Amino acid sequence: MEEERHLTIDRGHRRLWRSCRRTVDALELPVPFDTADFIRALAARRGRPIELIPVSARPHLPCGVLVTTAEADLILYAVDTTPLHQQHILLHEAAHLLCGHHDDGSALAAAAGILIPGLPTALVERVLGRTVYTEPQEHEAELVASLILSRVTPQPRPQARTEAARLEVLFGRPEPPGPDTGSGPGSGSGSGSGDR
Repeated sequence: MEEERHLTIDRGHRRLWRSCRRTVDALELPVPFDTADFIRALAARRGRPIELIPVSARPHLPCGVLVTTAEADLILYAVDTTPLHQQHILLHEAAHLLCGHHDDGSALAAAAGILIPGLPTALVERVLGRTVYTEPQEHEAELVASLILSRVTPQPRPQARTEAARLEVLFGRPEPPGPDTGSGPGSGSGSGSGDR
């Protein structure tokens, strides 16, 4: 019985990998890769605006939220994290759009908790209702975001793989805060900016 369950899970994982690889294979991933440009191209392809909204991370709230409104898709993402994490957050939320996932609008509860930090999460959830994407949809979005990142992240030359270089590739290089630093959700591929 347990062996049958493992075989079913393994088949399911293989199907998910194949599906996600097909999704990513169909994308035009420019080199160098810029996350904001990629999301602008996705918005143009879908014929629907996507707005990127930087927010401060808060405990017990997601690092990224996709909110679909009648006029646009809004991606709220944490700005007080590493550029690579920001890039992953943005790509994860964009992957929900790429994969055709639909939330029933209850992501507004999470967005309200981020944008209006004084509101208790329980109150927001009670007022707006709170459901999230299904677990398989979250796995799919996470895998698509990871596959995109693996394809667009430049690999350092073997001789440059010092411990510091490995850590920088893994975590990105933090950029100083400021509105006009030239940094942001899509600024370049070396340090990577943004997602989950």
